[in-house]
Amino acid sequence: MKGAPVPEVMDAERVTRTLTRIAHEVIERNRGLDELALVGIRTRGVPIARRLAGALKEIGGHDVPTGVLDITLYRDDLMRNAVGPQPVIRKTEIPFSIDDRRILLVDDVLYTGRTIRAALDALIDFGRPRSIQLVVLVDRGHRELPIKADYVGKNLPTSLRQSVQVRLQETDGIDQVVIEGES
Repeated sequence: MKGAPVPEVMDAERVTRTLTRIAHEVIERNRGLDELALVGIRTRGVPIARRLAGALKEIGGHDVPTGVLDITLYRDDLMRNAVGPQPVIRKTEIPFSIDDRRILLVDDVLYTGRTIRAALDALIDFGRPRSIQLVVLVDRGHRELPIKADYVGKNLPTSLRQSVQVRLQETDGIDQVVIEGES
């Protein structure tokens, strides 16, 4: 129905609590913070990774190196339309070696799996990590590739006509997760 309010699935407090829970899970699964590093996928994976690094430091008492990954050139839909706006390529900033580290790859929403596939390809160009674990704030299903998150903030079953919008203070001025579109 047009004009109906967009349902808020997560508010700011829930986002914060969710990232704190994920931080506890990360520490438990990895038996501490040794050899861990976070890499956020541009755009909204970056502030989530930074917040998660803050939560890990608060709980575990150690800084966890955090980097930024731009996957633009690794996307499989990049050249599908020869005409149109050119993609914006932004800087990848990984100021540490990923070799033999346990990398936590961080994104906001897991959907088809194509973004994560591109991120894995991009990340491997920087070295050979011991392992890569996937952290997502929201998993909405509808996978096209065999990719599964290791840490999920919230599972949100959606229809193909819906979209999950993650809004973060750093990029949007508000923390919330909403579902838009018809169910």
